[in-house]
Amino acid sequence: MTLAPETTALKVQLRLDDSWFTVCDLSVLTPGRGVAALLPDGRQVALFLDRAGRMYAIDNRDPFSGAAVLSRGLIGTNKGRPFVASPLLKQRFDLEKGQCLDDETVMVATYEVRAQ
Repeated sequence: MTLAPETTALKVQLRLDDSWFTVCDLSVLTPGRGVAALLPDGRQVALFLDRAGRMYAIDNRDPFSGAAVLSRGLIGTNKGRPFVASPLLKQRFDLEKGQCLDDETVMVATYEVRAQ
């Protein structure tokens, strides 16, 4: 996906509590790949842009290994649900709800994301 020149100035923002936090330029995101970003409180978030142009943001920490690696995972779909597979232990996390598709008792945080 090639971004039009007017979209390169757009900023990716996450909703944190009652305000929006600017993370990066939209041009930093590549469809099909993740990007890690540091939040003001020290947590890391994994940002994804799918090939249809939808953005997702989840916690970057893999709850099974404890490593901050979800941004390096592969994205795909399972029964219409977008997911990222952890690069370490391969568990899949729903990008919209944060639920682990392989162990429904495990979740990661999700964030509302927009380009503005």
